[in-house]
Amino acid sequence: MALLRALLRTVRMARNTSSLAAGLPDDDEVLLDAPDERLGPALVAAGRGEYGPAGKLLSTTRESAEWENRDRYATRLAAFALSRGEWFDDWRSAAPHDPDAALVKAELAVCRSWRSPARAELLRQVGPLISAAAEGAPRDPVPWRIALDHARGSNAPHTEFEQLWAQAVRRSPHHYGCHVAALQYLSAAWYGSHRECFDFAERAAHDALPGSLVQALPVRAAFAYLTEGGGAAVGRERLDSAADLAIALSAEYRDADPWPAEVRNLLTYVLVRLERWEDALEQLRRIGPYATSFPWDRVSDDPLGQFLELRDGIRIQVASDRPLRTRNGDLPHPRSEHGGRMSSGDH
Repeated sequence: MALLRALLRTVRMARNTSSLAAGLPDDDEVLLDAPDERLGPALVAAGRGEYGPAGKLLSTTRESAEWENRDRYATRLAAFALSRGEWFDDWRSAAPHDPDAALVKAELAVCRSWRSPARAELLRQVGPLISAAAEGAPRDPVPWRIALDHARGSNAPHTEFEQLWAQAVRRSPHHYGCHVAALQYLSAAWYGSHRECFDFAERAAHDALPGSLVQALPVRAAFAYLTEGGGAAVGRERLDSAADLAIALSAEYRDADPWPAEVRNLLTYVLVRLERWEDALEQLRRIGPYATSFPWDRVSDDPLGQFLELRDGIRIQVASDRPLRTRNGDLPHPRSEHGGRMSSGDH
């Protein structure tokens, strides 16, 4: 019987895996951290040493209060400047009081400090840069998101965290980046607990605007729980509820949309850990070609390779779990001791 079960599993996998590729792009079509149509040209220009398009992009987000886009673009531009900074140095020299350059400078300084073994000490030195970014654009919540990240890395006490959080939500009550920064501070890995992290995430998701990525905070809390040792503090029902909420949010966006791509990648990871294979496969179809470094860079030095490998694994798991639809003659019927095919009465 064990051999027969293994045979059936192999047949199911062979028959179902190819059909499960429907809706999934080929491996060579999958992109890692692909920029959107606005950020892409600014990055290309920065690669040529031109800072003008980056400045124009950020000034547009500031003037039109596109705080979510501003946060994403500033983060990506700072990450680019980490490895190729000449264009940014030219920008700072040409416009030393530019509030958009000041924002990127603050983010860049925090990122550099985080990479150092002397992180806490270096972060304390970059506080004035964050203050300058906040003063340069008083309505902007993004400097306060950076300040929350800074507080986490510099061992700031809860009282300071609460003050920063109040400043952030005063400017944008539903800003996703600020909520993520606060959630990380409250996680068990830093200055809170799994329960505190989930409580914060669920309250924020409940109060979130329709379609807001803030509704994905509980699944981020689930990710933190699953990757930081777990424990008895969070039950399976709470983890499933977090995943269900993120599934509903994902369904509000079109497939292959780069905007919710990171949330969908994160959700896929959580669904795999919960062994919800069919749901994970559905998210892969919604992700399309947009893989993101997070969360895969938390488990591998090759996030794109990890994503593609897991994608194949999910398909194989779903294929092996789906029932075999046999055609006539596919498998022989077992025979009874009396000859002929076994009937239900032969047991």
